[in-house]
Amino acid sequence: MVRVKICGITRVEDALAAAAAGADALGLVFYAASPRAVSIEQARTIQQALPPFISTVGLFVDATAEDIREVLAQVRLDMLQFHGNEPDEFCQQFGIPYLKAIRVRPGQDVNEAAAQWPGACGILLDSYRPGVPGGTGEVFDWTMIPVERKWSLILAGGLDAANVQQAITQAHPWAVDVSGGVELTKGRKDFDKINAFIREAKRV
Repeated sequence: MVRVKICGITRVEDALAAAAAGADALGLVFYAASPRAVSIEQARTIQQALPPFISTVGLFVDATAEDIREVLAQVRLDMLQFHGNEPDEFCQQFGIPYLKAIRVRPGQDVNEAAAQWPGACGILLDSYRPGVPGGTGEVFDWTMIPVERKWSLILAGGLDAANVQQAITQAHPWAVDVSGGVELTKGRKDFDKINAFIREAKRV
């Protein structure tokens, strides 16, 4: 069964709603330019409120190692997610499993791109928009995802309850990642959309 990550959590009530709906992981955005960014204090409050067996993933975009360590000293993250130009060596230094996001461009060799991060436990494929490191709400061409791959695929980019089954059937990802597709407004989740998304994803 495909795993589901609800990203861009900013409120305790949204985190608890996602957990109750069956989310496997929640994403906390530590990128100040994002409308879904959280402070260390917000993230700690959310993390402490969670029930057991829900993974917390910290999302960073070209943050310094010092900034990441400051977060890790105060928030118990299970995984890191990098959306910038961080090389594999940088991503591995924290001793925590990490995901590397790749924004898929037309004509790109996705396997070749993924090979640049051999230490990643998964590769998250997202839509490309110049200057926007993620959360575009746009779907990319899923036919670009290689059928033969040696890495675990986390599929993101414009997913919602209406298209997630098609995405899973076509791309066969290990997990799907959604943010804007389950929101009322940026940074605030819609509980009905969360439930519908997870229900549709888990039915495949």
